[in-house]
Amino acid sequence: MLNKINLIEYFENGIKPDTELKIGTEHEKFILNESTLKPLSYEEKNGIRDIFSSLIELGWKPIYEGKDNSIVGLKHGKQNISLEPAGQFELSGQPLENIHQTCDEITKHLNQMKQISKKHNFIMLGMGVEPTLDLKDFSWMPKERYSIMREYMPSVGKNGLDMMQRTCSTQVNLDYSSEQDMVKKFRVLLSLESIGTAIFANSPFISETVSDFKSLRSVYWMNTDNQRTGIIPFVFNDNFNFEAYVDYALDVPMYFIKRNDTYINVTGCSFRQFMEGKLDQLPKDRATYDDWKNHLTTLFPQVRLKQYLELRSMDACSWDEICGQPAFWTGLLYDKDCLDEVSNITGEWTHEDRLYLYKNVPQYGLATSFKNGKVLDIAKLLLKISQRGLKNRKFLSKSGYDERKYLENIEINLEKNLSPADMLIDKYYHQWGKSIKPIYEENIF
Repeated sequence: MLNKINLIEYFENGIKPDTELKIGTEHEKFILNESTLKPLSYEEKNGIRDIFSSLIELGWKPIYEGKDNSIVGLKHGKQNISLEPAGQFELSGQPLENIHQTCDEITKHLNQMKQISKKHNFIMLGMGVEPTLDLKDFSWMPKERYSIMREYMPSVGKNGLDMMQRTCSTQVNLDYSSEQDMVKKFRVLLSLESIGTAIFANSPFISETVSDFKSLRSVYWMNTDNQRTGIIPFVFNDNFNFEAYVDYALDVPMYFIKRNDTYINVTGCSFRQFMEGKLDQLPKDRATYDDWKNHLTTLFPQVRLKQYLELRSMDACSWDEICGQPAFWTGLLYDKDCLDEVSNITGEWTHEDRLYLYKNVPQYGLATSFKNGKVLDIAKLLLKISQRGLKNRKFLSKSGYDERKYLENIEINLEKNLSPADMLIDKYYHQWGKSIKPIYEENIF
């Protein structure tokens, strides 16, 4: 029978030697019909199912689900393509040693998608929120967990369905070498998650016009479900450790459990109740290790603990920025001196500071006032630290350049005091004649 020690051991099993820390990148994109600019349904001709079939012909293996045996994802070695609620594609990359490998993986995937896009008449858009379409324009994908979440979301937040269907993000996964290392990195990432939101803000539009926000995606997440999102302040408690995160996860309401390939709705019940045999739906059942792993995927704080740390605060971006997103965080966290430096900087921040950033950065971005300056000032400082960290790692490409190469676009943006959202807003007013249409030519992959 599963016990609390087993749950703690799950995280302990994620500990890696300092010499074996890897980088994982997960990036999402909208798949739109090239002619109509509408999202693709699953079953239509040249829809999601047909795209999956073409990828299977290129060597990907199908992942099936449900009574209809629908293909809901693909795998290739340690890479996975998962299907988000409205047909967004997410590549979950394999754990890699350096950013050169990460960017190669991203480039290969996007080129493969572009190769089949001609056959199926689709384009790929990398933005935090689809800038034109309304919620009613999106269809639902045939994954059972989404049916449960779709029903539950409106009861706990006004933008849960917007988050599911209208958003895309890039997530960066980084390893820890001990429980103490996990605590240090977790605190740094949670302190800086809003700075990442500001640097990579890329969702300023809603329904064909400029919204009030640089990262509208972040606003949708704020209004999704307060019991499982946000900046979880207990991470900064003196006694924070693996067990403390387990206690948090035990009391977050579940969505579902999976039995015999069927998803059972258990919304509102906690994992703690499940372990005690108190589920009305399955009173004699007990939680398994797989149940625990599934439950952890339904917790959505800005930084999430699995057998690695997952940063979740950044909008999906263009091809160039996708490589820069993991590079930025790798430079900060995977060089000891740089990690110590950012830990010292953020160690003076209070919960009120972090909450202020979390609430204000989505609207004001890099221009957010903070600590007698702007978030822009912190971003520029962090960029320099990250560049130093990447230089110290001494990973060279075949052409002889190190990982700092992938921060060049970010450096150019910050020198102009701009995020991707700022640049899009400027184009909207000064180049595009207040039209969104050029996005579908200039900002696609």
